[in-house]
Amino acid sequence: MSKSLYLLMMLSFMVALGGCNDDEDISIPNSPTYSVKMGGIFPFTGALSEKGKPRHQAALLAVEHLTEAGFPVGWAVADSETNPKSGVKAARELIEKGEVQILIGAASSGVTTAIVENVSLPNQIPQISYASTSYEITTLERDLGYGDSDFVFRTVPSDKLQGSVLAQLAFDSNYRSLSVLYVDNSYGRSLSKIFKEHFESLGGTVIAVVPHDEEVTPEIEGGESYLEQLQKAYAVDAEALVAISYFRHVNIYIQEAKDNDLFHDFIFVGGSKSRKIVETIKPNGSLEGMCGTAPGVDYSKESYKTFEKEYKTEYKDAPEIWDKPNTYDAVVIAGLAAYAAQANGESITPLTIRDYLRRVNDKEGEKVIAGPENLKRAMKMLDSGLTINYEGASGNVDFDDNGDVITPIEIWCFEGGKIVHKENVQPDV
Repeated sequence: MSKSLYLLMMLSFMVALGGCNDDEDISIPNSPTYSVKMGGIFPFTGALSEKGKPRHQAALLAVEHLTEAGFPVGWAVADSETNPKSGVKAARELIEKGEVQILIGAASSGVTTAIVENVSLPNQIPQISYASTSYEITTLERDLGYGDSDFVFRTVPSDKLQGSVLAQLAFDSNYRSLSVLYVDNSYGRSLSKIFKEHFESLGGTVIAVVPHDEEVTPEIEGGESYLEQLQKAYAVDAEALVAISYFRHVNIYIQEAKDNDLFHDFIFVGGSKSRKIVETIKPNGSLEGMCGTAPGVDYSKESYKTFEKEYKTEYKDAPEIWDKPNTYDAVVIAGLAAYAAQANGESITPLTIRDYLRRVNDKEGEKVIAGPENLKRAMKMLDSGLTINYEGASGNVDFDDNGDVITPIEIWCFEGGKIVHKENVQPDV
């Protein structure tokens, strides 16, 4: 099958699922080329819509690489709308109508936790998030009464790591008195809590911690505001506002804060890491030099360089969004786990995929990296009974007992209208 035809078939299936009604029958096209069926959940609309398409492109690149390596992947995708209820509906459709064996997603921690609780755990479907960083996810299975059922994984670090680095960044920037505005979901609640604890332990003061709704409605974007929340966060001695929200929230309330002379200095996080902010906030250049944190990627590693080259070749664009390589890795790990089960003489099922997710990241195994030729080599080693250690495009993707990874946290800044990487910080664990 040609690459263009294969991608077209995936695209047609994507559109069918994305626009299905409850009473429509949806199924994956009958094709002997599918070895494993994966379902991707992405925020094509809603507060994280800016990042939906680029993340999906990274996932499709991984699907293509696995297929080129000799292990064709059936790929279905649905829109979470950056909304927990919509995300749950999307996940159910992927499982019930798409018959997928593993879920890749979601982006928002609030959506991910809702899917875990209502879909993945009850149906025993493994789930790998490429962007959800809430520390609540670490113990979510146990908190929901499922014990160590081991169905929840992610290729990004917990906010317990980012929160401490964010606090140190603020303190090292000579801020001693701050306010926080955060999106009221699992992500915002957990990161704001960890930040406050660490910043105050350093000797700083957090004056106010104020939530706002996750949903961004057209009415809000058309003229309504976050002014009430900003006024609650405002204090004369607040030196800056820590913006723990997504791009479409921050894009509104930073402008309002400046226009109403409430805040002029801001500290950012991974959810708001977007160069579009500096393109839209007025006056131009008013965010120059302001910084934030995000899950880090080791740009010097061979695996990332291979991913970056392949991404640029495929899409004629640089993989700027921080979690593109994390998305790629989630799909690759799922594919390698399915292949490992098959190579070991087992059927490919949700349970066998789950059981092999850590085995393809074996620290004692032979290192393999991103890219179709490298994945082909990995599959040959698995066929020979050897163990492998996939080194992700995003960095370390060795899952711990909770399905978490431990990676550095990036410090980045707005400079010259661009996002500039400053350093990766290895947080205390």
